[in-house]
Amino acid sequence: MGHDYRKYSKTSRTPRRPFEKERLDSELEIVGQYGLRNKREVWRVQLVLSKMRTTARTLLTLDEKDPRRMFEGAALLRRLTRLGVLDEKKQALDYVLSLNVKEFLERRLQTQVFRLGLAKSMHHARVIIHQRHIRVGKQLVNVPSYLVRMDSQKHIDFSLHSPYGGGRPGRVRRRALRNKAKKKESGGDDEDED
Repeated sequence: MGHDYRKYSKTSRTPRRPFEKERLDSELEIVGQYGLRNKREVWRVQLVLSKMRTTARTLLTLDEKDPRRMFEGAALLRRLTRLGVLDEKKQALDYVLSLNVKEFLERRLQTQVFRLGLAKSMHHARVIIHQRHIRVGKQLVNVPSYLVRMDSQKHIDFSLHSPYGGGRPGRVRRRALRNKAKKKESGGDDEDED
């Protein structure tokens, strides 16, 4: 049978203290505010943020003219700016240390769809993304946690095949139209009072 030697790493880290009241309350508030499925989604973002902050902290210990700090620091800042997490004016490693989870959660596709007014609520946004109604540019995306870059933010729209985006009507709508057509054929116009 043999071993599976493909590399993998955990995408989230569980809290060290499982029953800390302040943390539990703040996590629950974030889950509700951003319409997340569970707390693991919060922990996943926290892990990404902590890795970036660790990188920034180690780079800050190096000398300013150190080639590694200049190269990796610029790459980290460019990546965060492209994601829209870091502001254009805040191009320094110190600002990376002051980032928080909410700034990352604001860049999720689910949040962006709601903020653009394509969905009635955060939960509705999650549902229509999962049901393949949303595209980013020409690419259909059905992952609510997709991080939207700044340059593709203006290209978020309904999918071309979606009933919302001018595609074929959905199953229930098609059935209603079919029933209406049948009623007209049978001459039941006097019964129509909706």
